Amino acid sequence: MNDLQYLEFPPQLAQILARTEELKFTMASEPRTGALLRVLAASKPAGRMLELGTGTGVATAWLLAGMDAQSTLVSVDVHASVQQVARDALGNDPRLSIQTEDAAALVRRQPPHSFDLVFADAMAGKYEALDEALAVVKPGGYYIIDDMLPQPSWPDGHADKVPLLMAKLSAKAEFQIVPMAWASGVVIAVKKAAAQ
Repeated sequence: MNDLQYLEFPPQLAQILARTEELKFTMASEPRTGALLRVLAASKPAGRMLELGTGTGVATAWLLAGMDAQSTLVSVDVHASVQQVARDALGNDPRLSIQTEDAAALVRRQPPHSFDLVFADAMAGKYEALDEALAVVKPGGYYIIDDMLPQPSWPDGHADKVPLLMAKLSAKAEFQIVPMAWASGVVIAVKKAAAQ
């Protein structure tokens, strides 16, 4: 089976990808990851979603494509010039709030159990402020990360961080995780419901 053959791409994605190429931005999510995000977002009707690392808005477009009309998405990035691509292509969607600031600072201000889905696509929320990002996930909610397989854009020394992160995630008793050597390397974690 060709896992890309049957994908329906979000309507704004071509525009976003063209601008992403122009900017030579190499950290955008790839289509299989995007399709997975769309499916997971669709499983949370009237859900609250959080994206840590807007980038140019590639994953943002996929998340919005899966969300229903009552769902909301907060997307945060510290790089306003790159994030402007997402603002231009997606900024008119009333379900989307684009914030330009440090993602760790934003996540630290959120109350516990406040999001149905957190996609951590930046250093913050993944390699930094991990506990804070996990704390905002509701019981039954998703925490998703990608780029866990070697990437050409990784800086020197980054490969050593991946096994440490995986060890931390697998030790979190309140989460069930599934690491997948698929797409760019994806991990889906689901927060367990509190014991009765």
